[in-house]
Amino acid sequence: MKTLRFAAIAALALACTTPLAAQELPIRSAELVEVGMIRIDDGHFGDYAAFLNDQWRKDQEYALKQGWISGYEILSNEFPRAGEPDIYLLIRYPSIPDAAEQKKRQDAYLGYMQTSMQKQEAGSAERAKYRKVLGSMLLRRWVWTK
Repeated sequence: MKTLRFAAIAALALACTTPLAAQELPIRSAELVEVGMIRIDDGHFGDYAAFLNDQWRKDQEYALKQGWISGYEILSNEFPRAGEPDIYLLIRYPSIPDAAEQKKRQDAYLGYMQTSMQKQEAGSAERAKYRKVLGSMLLRRWVWTK
């Protein structure tokens, strides 16, 4: 009898529950965070810091004023192990633009900076003499809904 009663209660509970997909989640997706992972050769931290302060910062401030990004920051790895980055460059995006919007933004950026993709590539090649891009990640930030 107890088994039958338990089975009836379990069946009733199962029938009354809302499927997980129909329930509101306690979190929702928010901005995207691009994380660049950079290793800097010994003796060149000042060189890379100068680039970050000049060109990278100017790039990010322009994108921020345009509303293309919602923020940016630099984090350092205080105790890097072999093969780990020294610096993490974070850029926060409210959304990822489609191809047409990306082209529009690139053209606006190149015009504002009075540069070209060839000059941008040459600058990157010059920095490659003392810094290595170990990779990048695109992460999604989640926020509480309740």
